Amino acid sequence: MSAKRTLSRVVYGSRYDRVPRGQRVYVRPGERIAREIQWRLRIRRTPVMRFQDYRERTLLEETEEFITCQLCGETRQQPMFQPAGDKRAWSYRVVRCPACGFLYRNPNIRPDRLGDRYATGHSGFPTGRYAANRQRRYRLTMDAFGPALSSGQGRRLLDFGCGTGLFLRLAERRGFDAVGVDLSPGSVAAANERLTGARAYLGSPQDVPRVAAGGFDVITLWSVLAHLPRPIDDLGRLRALLAPGGVLLVLTVNAASLRLKAYGSGWNGFTRNQLMFYSAETMPALLRRTGFAGVAFTPFYGDTVEASTTRLPERLSRRLRRTVEIGDGGNMLRALAFADDEAVDRWGANLQVHRLA
Repeated sequence: MSAKRTLSRVVYGSRYDRVPRGQRVYVRPGERIAREIQWRLRIRRTPVMRFQDYRERTLLEETEEFITCQLCGETRQQPMFQPAGDKRAWSYRVVRCPACGFLYRNPNIRPDRLGDRYATGHSGFPTGRYAANRQRRYRLTMDAFGPALSSGQGRRLLDFGCGTGLFLRLAERRGFDAVGVDLSPGSVAAANERLTGARAYLGSPQDVPRVAAGGFDVITLWSVLAHLPRPIDDLGRLRALLAPGGVLLVLTVNAASLRLKAYGSGWNGFTRNQLMFYSAETMPALLRRTGFAGVAFTPFYGDTVEASTTRLPERLSRRLRRTVEIGDGGNMLRALAFADDEAVDRWGANLQVHRLA
């Protein structure tokens, strides 16, 4: 048994053994404070390096490039994590910007090689429990932001990085005039085999005249933002595609997650193709630089908790919700960005909107 597991056993005994591992950090007494202290100590103890020194000490693959902070331009590097897949099938380095706190992969993937990662192996259409769980997550996230996404009647929607069209099926059922774009030929083909009113296209938005014309009321990024190597450029282009009063919905892994602070390189948000890791503290800088007027975040308690299918006893479910609300906001980050003041006025009621101007 590892030292950490031994310490946990001494402190908590077996009382939380039946709690799913991902929920334990939110329900065990005192853990939130302990993990926050652990995180601050990690930052304090991790050296900050000059960009040139970091480059000289780090291996660069043919598909990669060294980058500086995409949000503030800071060149210094603070190496934090080295996530790896099973049997090290993949691995990479994650650094922290010492100026703004942004976490990102460095070396990063060259933009011209990004499509290589999605050209094959992404065309299997999700079915069964996986598909049901994904659509449940879509519904819960949309519902968390109220009227902005409840009805699509008379509204146009673009799903950026639509994959095999699982969300597009939900969007068309909600009445949206929906289209999607994706870099995977197999995924686009699979999506169009199963869609009725909606349609998926291969390539970037600028490659498709119907999409490039803009005028969208809603743009969605479901677990896509973390995969973009040039987020300022991509978000700027998406902002230009929104109609007056439009909104951008983002779901991505949360770089402020207690689970990241607890598990480090073993965090489940560090997956093979993730490049950038945002939090409620760093995402506003990205949205401000790309022309959005405001942003609202809603807590992510976990799909089973929000759908009332969790195995947690009610007292622990309440404790989890309190911990999320006063702490990190959950393991996933849910954001609704407003294109302009008209969007804030129309859709921002009952949401805590952070103005970005």
